[in-house]
Amino acid sequence: MTNLTPLHEAQQTVLDTTVVLGLEKISLLDALGRTLGEDIVAERDNPPWDNSAMDGFAVRWEDIKQDHPIQKPVTLAVIEDVPAGRMPSKTVGVGQAIRIMTGAPIPQGADTVLKVEDTEHTPSAVRVFKPELRGSNIRPRGEDVKKGECIIAKGTPIRSGEAGMLAVLAKSFVFAYQRPRVAILSTGDELADLDERFSDEKIINSNSYGMAAAVQEAGGIPLLLGIARDTQAALKEKISQGLNADILVLSGGVSMGDYDFTKAVFHEIGAEMNFWKLAIRPGQPLAFGKIQGKLAFGLPGNPVSSMVTFEQLVRPAMLKMGGRRSYGRPVVEAVFQEKFSKRPDRRHFLRGVLSREEGVFKVRTTGDQGSGILTSMVKANCLIDVPVEIERLNPGDLVTVQILSGETWLTKAEQGRADGHRLSCC
Repeated sequence: MTNLTPLHEAQQTVLDTTVVLGLEKISLLDALGRTLGEDIVAERDNPPWDNSAMDGFAVRWEDIKQDHPIQKPVTLAVIEDVPAGRMPSKTVGVGQAIRIMTGAPIPQGADTVLKVEDTEHTPSAVRVFKPELRGSNIRPRGEDVKKGECIIAKGTPIRSGEAGMLAVLAKSFVFAYQRPRVAILSTGDELADLDERFSDEKIINSNSYGMAAAVQEAGGIPLLLGIARDTQAALKEKISQGLNADILVLSGGVSMGDYDFTKAVFHEIGAEMNFWKLAIRPGQPLAFGKIQGKLAFGLPGNPVSSMVTFEQLVRPAMLKMGGRRSYGRPVVEAVFQEKFSKRPDRRHFLRGVLSREEGVFKVRTTGDQGSGILTSMVKANCLIDVPVEIERLNPGDLVTVQILSGETWLTKAEQGRADGHRLSCC
């Protein structure tokens, strides 16, 4: 354990080392998934005027108030039709009404809207049979947005809701944080890429494509460098190519085998390394530091190990670099459904399936947890975080779970609690 860096220390080191990228002006149509780089302040109210929430009739409440409208219906003269998109030209006076559509501005003189289905009407008159409260069915000016308010704060991820609000506020272009560019390199003579002919003894280079997808999902731009063969010269050349990016992610070659040259090459090119091993499983052999000012991660070669360590270290660095204010996945507590045991020397991340039964979160593993079992990640919607000191888990024990997918079925309160446990700005 003396040479193993605890994960929380490693995460803090990575975040302390990571700097936020600059801003760029982008169109609203390109903004989805980006992080807002400016406070968005409303330049006018929304809605810009009191408007009708229903199709019906704009009236004076004084004209329709009565104790028994069914026995003594009120008849009002209809003096104008106002569809949505047109301003009324007349004022509602005593005994008058204006036919109005949903979204149309409330005419002067009116203070209540009657639903069309609660009336009998002709082109020139309307009879009122049902009482209404004063102000009913009117959406007041500024109900949604008030002029001068900060509606969306800097650092907010732009989802479909934010995009719609930006359109409401007539923001066709916004400033967003630049997307981190991530150079991805796999190492090893045993690897073959998808577009090359290969023999039976070769292994498909899945890590590069899994990492590229993870980079895109985290809002970054993946740059595939291909495969570095097992020589120091080949590895050095590929690493040099990757230093044009903001982050270099290398998988394989960070263990202690005869052909694991990463450590030697890092030293040769003057890398400033912070740690080489983590107290986690899967993912113990992991290097992190800076090369010529760029973040450099050496991830394990096993596909599950590389994905788990990407989640815990590379993804948070990317999110901070891209302007986010919180960096981890949403976290919830769940009831464990199986038995599990381990040595009390490393923090384990089990691939799991999270569900909710009768309002209670429950979680089970995906099965075999070997670091080469990529199907364990395919089946998983969460990672089960088992602390270093825990030796055994039994059915019914509470465990901490990082949600990888399926956040949409969290309630608003659950989402708030889950977000509260994310890694956050320090």
